[in-house]
Amino acid sequence: MATFTLPKNSKITGKSKTHASETGGKVKKFKVYRYDPDSGENPRYDTFEIDLDACGPMVLDAIIKMKNEMDPTLTFRRSCREGICGSCAMNINGKNGLACTTAIEDCGSGEVRITPLPHMDVIKDLVPDFTHFYAQYASIRPWLQTVTPTPSGKERLQSPEERGKLDGLYECILCACCSTACPSYWWNSDKFLGPAILLQAYRWLADSRDEMTGERLDELEDPFRLYRCHTIMNCANVCPKGLSPAKAIAEIKKMEAERLV
Repeated sequence: MATFTLPKNSKITGKSKTHASETGGKVKKFKVYRYDPDSGENPRYDTFEIDLDACGPMVLDAIIKMKNEMDPTLTFRRSCREGICGSCAMNINGKNGLACTTAIEDCGSGEVRITPLPHMDVIKDLVPDFTHFYAQYASIRPWLQTVTPTPSGKERLQSPEERGKLDGLYECILCACCSTACPSYWWNSDKFLGPAILLQAYRWLADSRDEMTGERLDELEDPFRLYRCHTIMNCANVCPKGLSPAKAIAEIKKMEAERLV
């Protein structure tokens, strides 16, 4: 059996800190991953005791309270607080999700462990490095590509049926919860595009207005870029928007196969 170990500077051996709640009430403990590359110290877990009676209902509310009232150095991303921007994607009790749409009461009765999205390099604390992920997104050219000119003053129209084919695809918010839950992406992210990017790729393949289907399929026809998906469905299990990247990947594989008939 293969054994995998973390590099010495990645092991969680840093000296932990505990931030006790200054009020009583219903106190819940959060174990939060902390890492500052500029400090030269190893990662650690800090414990924050949060009075739920003085906190909003979501995990993001608790994290904001930690930063505002307990430790201003805590670093994380957040923006819309409505499950739209995908900024606050992180791993909560072992499952990827959005902190703004994950209710504290759904995290169980015990301690809540919060870590960055797995597999990605960590910039600081709960902030992962999306550079490679966004580069992969750019590689599929995620915009409408056409050859024929659009008549002046007119739009490229779709029927309701054609528009309906984009449902379950356009809603993706690129939070990377699915890709960072995929073992194939963990091992092959240098070549495998991963669930999120492949779902986005199919969004343009399914668009009746796009005229570069052949070229898009040519670029995806590769043993690694597309075919590392083994349909274990982790992607669909963690998607905060309820989408199924695995289904989109299967549709791309089907389109590739039909070209050979």
